[in-house]
Amino acid sequence: MPPNRKRRAPAMEPAAGGAGQQRQNKASASKKAKKGGGSGGRWPAVKPKKDLQINRLRGTHLLTIPDFFTSAEAKAFIDVAESMGFAHQGSLGPLKGEAYRDNDRISVTDPLLAQAIWESGINRIFTDINVSGKVATGLNPNIRFYRYTEGQRFGRHIDESVDLGDGTKTYYTLLIYLSGKGSAKDSSGTALVGGETVFYDQRGVVAEVAPVQGLALLHLHGAKCMLHEARVVKKNAKYVLRSDVVFS
Repeated sequence: MPPNRKRRAPAMEPAAGGAGQQRQNKASASKKAKKGGGSGGRWPAVKPKKDLQINRLRGTHLLTIPDFFTSAEAKAFIDVAESMGFAHQGSLGPLKGEAYRDNDRISVTDPLLAQAIWESGINRIFTDINVSGKVATGLNPNIRFYRYTEGQRFGRHIDESVDLGDGTKTYYTLLIYLSGKGSAKDSSGTALVGGETVFYDQRGVVAEVAPVQGLALLHLHGAKCMLHEARVVKKNAKYVLRSDVVFS
């Protein structure tokens, strides 16, 4: 039986004025993102990162970047997300052809925030990576925040590519852990337990990534996406920021 594919997340709403207007919006977002921060002061400033440590798992398209967000940045994003309010995200389940899913979610379309995160260091990671003759140009402005509380998980699934039009398509998933090991809660008895992201091939487990606050995880999605899951959270809450790397 083929692996369950999660349902396609809604792509960003088409920008008024077509492709030309989208390019103008992107240029404007780039100028504002360089100042740090997101849209209209809602989001915390994301500072440019220097000397990023990029870890590549041999034989895969998995990359991890420790300390991509500072502890203060990660906590500030959690605070903003909580103030906005999460909605529960479920699924029909494996019997209906969908991966089991039980978590809480926020979805926003914000080109400024996407550009700020991209230009804070993700862009440098993709200078020598191309997919199907396309090069990375930015992040999907559809930014999602996930919250997993005790007992919640996301079963084995594959992330699909999203066609954003105008010759652009997503090929990599970006996850930034906002909670986990290294957070201030570690020493207060409220540390996160569980919630690992686990990747599989035909032989079994390929990689197991434990949530570490500020850690960024990138993996290829679409036709070559590895089967993966978010294991159950056993104690406290796991927060994740999610976007996708866009290629054109």
